[in-house]
Amino acid sequence: QVQLVESGGGLVQVGDSLRLSCVASGGRFSDYEMGWFRQAPGKEREFIAAVSWSGGMPDYADSDSLKDRFTISRDNGKNTVYLQMNALKPDDAAVYYCAACSICAPSIPSEYEAWGRGTQITVST
Repeated sequence: QVQLVESGGGLVQVGDSLRLSCVASGGRFSDYEMGWFRQAPGKEREFIAAVSWSGGMPDYADSDSLKDRFTISRDNGKNTVYLQMNALKPDDAAVYYCAACSICAPSIPSEYEAWGRGTQITVST
């Protein structure tokens, strides 16, 4: 089964940009659709975006708070999926997770087969 490791989180200031990475191992990366989720304390895990094996036509959460600020991409040659985040806000503070699924409804966490341990983002005002 594929294993996932996220990186790139940390402490940022409001308005900063950050790029998260998620490296996959132990499986054929191009077999998987990849998703990014986040979870803030006391809240449910929230879908952000997903990208198919080809990298085309990504899905994004229908959320005004995320729209046009976050971009998902992947590099199958590096077994890596990225999440570019711009204009960060205090509400973006959370643990960010990447996940992999073979065939799934991309916004539903329970349909993913593998998860990373997450990377924390803290946004300072």
